[in-house]
Formats: sequence, C-alpha cells, structure tokens
Amino acid sequence: MKCICSKSGAIAQRVSNANPKGNQTIQSSVTLTNNGNYDGAEVVQPYIRDLVGSITRPVKELKGFKKIFLKKGESQKVTFDISPEDLKFYDNNLKYDWEAGEFVVMIGTDSENVTQTKINWTK
Repeated sequence: MKCICSKSGAIAQRVSNANPKGNQTIQSSVTLTNNGNYDGAEVVQPYIRDLVGSITRPVKELKGFKKIFLKKGESQKVTFDISPEDLKFYDNNLKYDWEAGEFVVMIGTDSENVTQTKINWTK
C-alpha cells in the first residue's frame, strides 16, 4: 500500500536554515498525508547534491531514509538532520572533508519524485 503525499499529491519541503555556517546542523522536513482509502506505509528519503565541488559529485546522494506508517487520512511530519558530516567526501588528496558552497537538499518518497531547496553553506 502506498500513501499519497499531501493534498495536492506533491511534497512540500521546509528547511530550517537556507544559509548555514560552519558546523551548524539544519533540519529538512516534510509532512505526508495518507489520502488513500487504506492504512499504509511510506518511505521518505533525503538526498543532497553539491552543485560545485573540487571533484565531480553525485547528482543525488542518498543520506538516509525513514519508513512511516499512516492510517487513512492521517498526516505526519518527517524531519531529517543535516550536518557538515553529511557533506563530506574524499578529495583528490584522499582527505575526507566538506567544501563550502551551494547544495540542493531533496526529499521524496523515491529518487524521481522529490522536492528541492537550495542552500548556501559557508565554513
């Protein structure tokens, strides 16, 4: 059973801070509503994209998931914490670090159906 998300069938995302600095942690959240005729489960997935990096980065990098169960007509807010740890990668010198810059935070029920918010993270 799949849940249909939100009243319009789309997911609306909220990010706690679009301009984080340093080691701040931000929250990205969505509210899902089961508009179906039956109780059901849904998996919510956050992705991050580094728009400009010193090396080529994935277009969508999965950063976790949460499986929720919703009764018919029920809504639930799902929140993910995002920190600089989630931005780290191995650079050309095999140093595991993150770079400041523009990122796109995406949340969806699969990798194709996501809503996105651009953030600018500075060190």
